[in-house]
Amino acid sequence: MKTFCGRANPTTGSMEWLEEGEDYDYHQEIARSRYADMLHDKDRNVKYYEGIRAAVSRVKERGEKAIVLDIGTGTGLLSMMAASAGADFCYAIEVFKPMANAAVKIVQKNGFSDKIKVINKHSTEVTVGPDGDMQCRANILVTELFDTELIGEGALPTYEHAHKYLVQEGCEAVPHRATVYIQLVESTRMWSWKKLFPVHVEAEDGEKILVPPSEVENCPGLPSVCDIQLNQMPSSDFSTLSDVVKMFSVDFSKPVQSASTYYRVQLEPVKSGKAQIVLSWWDIDMDPSGMITCTMAPYWVKPTSALQWRDHWMQCVYFLPREEPVLQGEKLYLTAYRDEYSVWYSLQKARADEEEDKADVCVESPVCRCRAHLLWNRPRFGELNDQNRTRQYIKALRKVLKTDSVCLCISDGSLLPVLAHYLGAKQVQYFVLFFRSLHFSLFFKANNLEDKIKIIEARPELLKPSHLEDKKISVLVGEPFFTTSLLPWHNLYFWYARTAVSTHLASNVTVLPHSASLHMMVVEFQDLWRIRSPCGTCEGFDVRTMDDMIKDSLNFRESKEAEPHPLWEYPCKSLSEPQEVLTFDFTKTVPQQCLSTEGSVKLSRKGKSHGAVLWMEYHLAADISVSTGLMQLSNEKGNCEWNPHCKQAVYFFSSVIESEILSDPTAVTYAINFDTKTGEIAMDFKL
Repeated sequence: MKTFCGRANPTTGSMEWLEEGEDYDYHQEIARSRYADMLHDKDRNVKYYEGIRAAVSRVKERGEKAIVLDIGTGTGLLSMMAASAGADFCYAIEVFKPMANAAVKIVQKNGFSDKIKVINKHSTEVTVGPDGDMQCRANILVTELFDTELIGEGALPTYEHAHKYLVQEGCEAVPHRATVYIQLVESTRMWSWKKLFPVHVEAEDGEKILVPPSEVENCPGLPSVCDIQLNQMPSSDFSTLSDVVKMFSVDFSKPVQSASTYYRVQLEPVKSGKAQIVLSWWDIDMDPSGMITCTMAPYWVKPTSALQWRDHWMQCVYFLPREEPVLQGEKLYLTAYRDEYSVWYSLQKARADEEEDKADVCVESPVCRCRAHLLWNRPRFGELNDQNRTRQYIKALRKVLKTDSVCLCISDGSLLPVLAHYLGAKQVQYFVLFFRSLHFSLFFKANNLEDKIKIIEARPELLKPSHLEDKKISVLVGEPFFTTSLLPWHNLYFWYARTAVSTHLASNVTVLPHSASLHMMVVEFQDLWRIRSPCGTCEGFDVRTMDDMIKDSLNFRESKEAEPHPLWEYPCKSLSEPQEVLTFDFTKTVPQQCLSTEGSVKLSRKGKSHGAVLWMEYHLAADISVSTGLMQLSNEKGNCEWNPHCKQAVYFFSSVIESEILSDPTAVTYAINFDTKTGEIAMDFKL
């Protein structure tokens, strides 16, 4: 059976209907999953195995049969650990049918079919009794239902239901408990992901300051957690204001409550500063004594411990509703609120007449009211706050603006029109094409520019002369940035929009940026390769069925495509020099014919070629360019510094080659094709 899937093409802007096979969603789910990452997480797997062995032993010592319930079994790994540890029987629950089928095969291949029953249901639908899915309630509960925030995948309601209906009172649980830790910090870098800072512009008639609207300034932002690889955040980018504090813990061996609640701790800042950010992570104890612990603590908390890299569990960044100046030694209360799936924080100063102020307890999740946080994601806020980047645009705009310029800006929620206004003469007219409209008038109103800049809410192809007051555009500008873009070249939508408005452009129009180029480099990843690497065996269990399943789904489509990753979080070293592979000329309309290139790159450093990284560079004016990818390359070691506001495209090679002898360098050949009709880039690499 075929399914028609509608999608907005991010590059061309057109709505497309694609015919997909019935397995399309399933292949997407498997190909983009983090199963390989979890199976490569040695620390997690060893600790789970130790915890399961200990739990089975405790039950056996009581003279009971060990009956295990494994919720969210995935490959069946934890159930096989339990069976090999001596459990009498295991019920392995997996709601995702293709995964449940794989678990059945893996269990069979490892010889545990008589000890493990795979149940393809949601745990809340599982029945217990002589005719039920489970013959009796379990006395050991094993789960791996956690995300970076601990509770975001529904762990609390799942545990709540399991304790009520599926496990015995006083059961053993692996993990036994989870503990959430926090640390209060000041960080201009992280705070720039939530707030819009004032922008300073040196104009001919003095300095102008673009101020953010009060609606944005006072907005609590989005409730969703910001999860990142905090181990890649340099210590120079934040200042710790408190010690690490235990915020709350959950005992999984006892009945769990999922209802909304709050936890409060007292803090005394270890130094004065601006409290902006709550950093958070969790530990899980696999046993009641806390001897078998798996920690997500970042590098500065346990500097002597070897860090286990993992991408399925990271660390959390929470933004306080507003910046709070704090003094060393003063008494503060930090409150963590949670519902079934998420956590958020607030900070209060202690009152002199009251030990603890419990009046300010509101368990309502924060909601964005200014809409800026809905239009811009956190990296976009960081990008708009990047003063070096803004300076490049100001420098370029100075070169192209004239006293009689008529400007059109095409970008989503861009500050370029305001910069252009401040840099231009008073009679310059500016039009802004926003077809994914934000109440952007707030920005113009806050800066008294409502009558200076006209917002046109129309798609480029629907632009009429009347929109432009019958004027021809002399300067067309864009960053370009569009909220629908996932891969670096999706922002080429600017080129398609420029083509659509070409009848409204003056014959001598200036386009900024005037062109773009696609760049590429072969790299060795420190850790990211694990998400695509077959596992083979995991703690002695054969999981090759899972490897084959992921490979089949990747071959279905994904392996022929690049995928977006923020590489500032994933260190890599370059094995080749960066190379420009395609150019796009915005001074001309999009051509009818495809743009193609082929060639080879020489591997100039020793290492494993895990894949190619691709990014865009936009050429604003003579000698002024902005890169969405590589910012700096250390030539000695090949260490890369990436643009922290953008995701780069990563194309993982199907096989890895190790370059050793540099006297006869190995080459990677490539063929890249940009289909101008679909806006898609197809690529092929041969090692």
